[in-house]
Amino acid sequence: MSTVEPIGIAYSPCPNDTFVFDAWAHGRVPGAPALDVTFADIDVTNGMAERGELDVLKVSYAVLPWVLEEYALLPCGGALGRGCGPLVLTREPDLDLGGKTVAVPSERSTAYMLFRLWAADVLPAGVGEVVVLPFHEIMPAVRDGRVDAGLVIHEARFTYQDYGLHCLADMGEHWESTTGLPIPLGAIIAKRSLGTGTLHALAESARASVRMAWEDPEASRPYVRAHAQELDPAVADQHIGLYVNEFTADLGEAGYAAVRGLLTRAAAEGLVPAIGPDALRFP
Repeated sequence: MSTVEPIGIAYSPCPNDTFVFDAWAHGRVPGAPALDVTFADIDVTNGMAERGELDVLKVSYAVLPWVLEEYALLPCGGALGRGCGPLVLTREPDLDLGGKTVAVPSERSTAYMLFRLWAADVLPAGVGEVVVLPFHEIMPAVRDGRVDAGLVIHEARFTYQDYGLHCLADMGEHWESTTGLPIPLGAIIAKRSLGTGTLHALAESARASVRMAWEDPEASRPYVRAHAQELDPAVADQHIGLYVNEFTADLGEAGYAAVRGLLTRAAAEGLVPAIGPDALRFP
């Protein structure tokens, strides 16, 4: 495929995204369109999707019900998995969260959706106040007693003990034990107005970029390290190993079942609008 203008894309500087998109972003995927990359945290890209900004975006699965009219879900490039869900962290083990304050990274994130589904099952009295904080501020806020608990994602799984914190509950473990499905986290979406041919070319480019990263992991290391400078390289490798897997190359039946299951449960709880039967179908 050839284009006059590069495709505008936004994804996070997290190791899984830079690992996945390294080959494509640097022109090493044969025949792939050039990319104009914007780095942004997922809360920012969720807002960009709701405003219809950029052609391709990495977003939370939780935001799909608001954007699927304009954007199509690509069947690859995103983040689903097992044993990789968000965690609720506290200073004291076995804290009763009833009526307590919980910091979350976004109220339109998949992490928050999983938290709400967990809370609906195990906290009949509900939590007290939910406050939104930037991801990097959540663990310090819990450690310093500014909030009672924090909902964290990604590399915090590997570093929360450094803050003297305890894992009160694993949202992914709860999801997997109650559904048997993998955990949907981040999705790649592209504007439907690009047309079917371009959408398929984008999906193939993303899939090829993932496979090239697996075939030669060393090639992506400079890109990964340049955008995750505060992360220990070993933690970055753990991060990639956890979030880049077979579902990144292809959602497959289990992946689609997980996404539909999450959004159906969330709609039943009144967290998101219901989606139509064909809303997730790739053109």
